[in-house]
Amino acid sequence: MKNKVTIITGAVGNLGNATARRFQQAGAKTVLVDRSPERVRQMFPDVADSKDHLLAGGIDLSNPESLVQLMEQVLKQFGRVDALVNTVRGYRGGKPVHEADLADWDFLFNVNVRTTLLCCRAAIPQMLKQQRGTIINVASRDGLNGSAGYAAYSASKSAVLRLTESLAAELKTSNINVNCIMPGTIDTPQNRVAIPNGDYSKWVEPAAIADVLLFLVSDASRAINGAAIPVYGKG
Repeated sequence: MKNKVTIITGAVGNLGNATARRFQQAGAKTVLVDRSPERVRQMFPDVADSKDHLLAGGIDLSNPESLVQLMEQVLKQFGRVDALVNTVRGYRGGKPVHEADLADWDFLFNVNVRTTLLCCRAAIPQMLKQQRGTIINVASRDGLNGSAGYAAYSASKSAVLRLTESLAAELKTSNINVNCIMPGTIDTPQNRVAIPNGDYSKWVEPAAIADVLLFLVSDASRAINGAAIPVYGKG
């Protein structure tokens, strides 16, 4: 991982923050992406002025033009992109399909699928030029099966799985590996509030997921491509 230039989207979120810190500990150069310039600087003040890290605030991951700007910043500072880790994710649910608000479907497909798709499309041309690279997406265990009340979320995460598989097939001859992880319930403050009676001991910690992401970006995982890795904790 030493000096690997890694773009981490959603860096201010629970999983993104844990991933950023774990990658930095391993010696990676990180590009920490968030919609808010202020928020990313508040979260990572210790690397704000480091030449080995880039705080990329003000980036709208659902906007292709904004991602062009991101890639320009990354290439100007580092000259390459070794890895892309898409940790941005959203969750809504609880109503049956015929009662669910269509706005929830739009939200989930935008934040879970569109942002992942556009980030991959932005990074792949540079990786092809380099003839190397790694992309890791975040799907979910819920992407494997539909469940009552959560059709939109399950469908969006299933789309991430299929996108990952297709990209892996397209890029494998270019020395670019594409994989995804499938977390179970992540132990975050927000989830503890939303599920106050949950068995937190069975949930998976963001730091544990970050360790899996670190392995998938490292050279140790070079033979893995097109995989969906379960990261369920004890659940």
